[in-house]
Amino acid sequence: MSQKDRVLSGMRPTGALHLGHYHGALKNWVRLQSTHECYYFVADWHALTTHYENRDIIEKNVYEMVIDWLAAGLEPDQCTLFLQSRIPEHAELFTLLAMGTPLGWLERVPTYKDQQEKLKDKDLSTYGFLGYPLLQAADILIYRAHFVPVGEDQASHVELTREAARRFNHLYGREPDFDQRVQQSLAKLPKDSAKRFEKSRKAYQETGDAKAFEGAMGYVAQATELDATDRERLSGYFKGTGKAILTEPQVLLTEASRLPGLDGAKMSKSYNNSIAIREDKASLEQKVRRMPTDPARVKRTDAGDPDRCPVWEFHKVYSGPDVRQWVQTGCRSAGIGCLECKQPVIDGMLAEQQPMLERAEPYIANPKRVRDIVDAGTDRARKTAQATMVEVRAAIGLNY
Repeated sequence: MSQKDRVLSGMRPTGALHLGHYHGALKNWVRLQSTHECYYFVADWHALTTHYENRDIIEKNVYEMVIDWLAAGLEPDQCTLFLQSRIPEHAELFTLLAMGTPLGWLERVPTYKDQQEKLKDKDLSTYGFLGYPLLQAADILIYRAHFVPVGEDQASHVELTREAARRFNHLYGREPDFDQRVQQSLAKLPKDSAKRFEKSRKAYQETGDAKAFEGAMGYVAQATELDATDRERLSGYFKGTGKAILTEPQVLLTEASRLPGLDGAKMSKSYNNSIAIREDKASLEQKVRRMPTDPARVKRTDAGDPDRCPVWEFHKVYSGPDVRQWVQTGCRSAGIGCLECKQPVIDGMLAEQQPMLERAEPYIANPKRVRDIVDAGTDRARKTAQATMVEVRAAIGLNY
C-alpha cells in the first residue's frame, strides 16, 4: 500500500467511548494516520437510525467523542476529522445510489435482522434503518476511499459498498458511443496485441481467468500508444463495466486486540461493564477490583483456571509474557489471590490512560479548539466530496 492510499472510517456518537473502542478501532486509526491519507468522521446521521427519538444526546456526544479521538492520539494535521451531517453531498449520493440499488441487497445484510433482534425495545421498521448500509456506502464512495478498516463482522457492509460502486459504474460509466470509442482505442494498438486483448477479455468474462486479467491490464498500463483516457476506457471494456467513476474499496481487516467487558461479555456502556477512555483513576481501580473471577475460587486457597476468568482476557492485552506466566502458575496453584492478579491489569490500564488524559486536558479546557478542528476538517472533506459529485452528476446526466 502506498502513501497515497486513502482510508475512511467513522463512529456513531451514541455514548462515551470506552477502552473497547480504543482497542477495537481507535488504536488502529492512530497507526494508519501516519501511513495513509485518512478521513475519520462523526456519523451523526447514522446515530439517528437507532436513536431518532433521543436527538438531544447526539449533540452532547459529538464533541465529547472527538475529544476521545484526540486523546487516543489522532492528530488533526495528519488526518481529516469531520462531521457527516455538515456535508449534504453524502445525502445526495445516498439518494442517487438508492435509485438503482435492489431492495434485496439491503435486506440480506447480516446486521439488519441481527440488530432488530438485539434492539427489540426500539422500533427499527424504518426506511432509515433499512437503508443505512447504503448511506454507509455513500460515505465511503464519495471520498473514493481505497480501504475501509473494519472487523470481520462489518466486512459485509464493505462488500455492499463494492456492489453499489460496481452497479453505478455499469449503469452510468459508459460514455456516449462507448463501443465506437473502444474500437478507436483498440485501433491504436498493433493488430496482434488487439487480438490478444480481445481473447483475454473473453476468457476473463466467461471464466474469470485471473491470469488473463493481470496480463491484459499490465499490457494496457504500459502501452505507449494509449493515453490515460484510452487506458481507463479499455479497462472498463475488459471488465464489462465503463469508466470507474466510483472506486471499489477494499476491506482492511483491523488488527485489533479484542477487549471484553468487565463481566466477560462485549464491552458496552449499556451493559454497565465498560471502562471509559477518560475514566478517573479511583473509578477504574474500583471497577477492576470488583470484576468477577473464576467461580471455582470461592476461597483464597482454592485453585483456579485463568481460562474461565474474565480477568485473564485483560492480561492478554495489558500484561507481558512474564506476568502472564505468573498468573497461569499462581492461579492454578492458588499461589496468588484474585486481587493480586488484578493489580498488573490496573497498572497497565493506568499507564495506557495517563497520556490520553494529558492529551485531552487542553481540549476540555478550551472546547472551541475542538470545534475549530472539526470545522477545518469538514471544510477539507466537503471539497473532496464536491469534486466527486461533479463527476457523479455528469455521469447521470444531472449537470444541466
